[in-house]
Amino acid sequence: MNNKQIEEVIKAILARKYSWACALILRFHGYDPLDYIPYRTYIRLLKENYQKANKDTKEKYVDFHNLQSKKMQFVNQEKA
Repeated sequence: MNNKQIEEVIKAILARKYSWACALILRFHGYDPLDYIPYRTYIRLLKENYQKANKDTKEKYVDFHNLQSKKMQFVNQEKA
């Protein structure tokens, strides 16, 4: 993990968002969080934490396609 990623994990821990910190650690180490976290929980964590990040940085949107795991992409392909 690089310094920026470590800072992001520390911010999550200091904000008492331990589930989000775990998801970040998994992603930063190359693991798929959906192997360890239920789908609905992971999506909720993404929505809650990236919406707050957008308000802080005043970005217009986050591209959730870059955040999808391999399993989510596989499920989307099966439905098509």
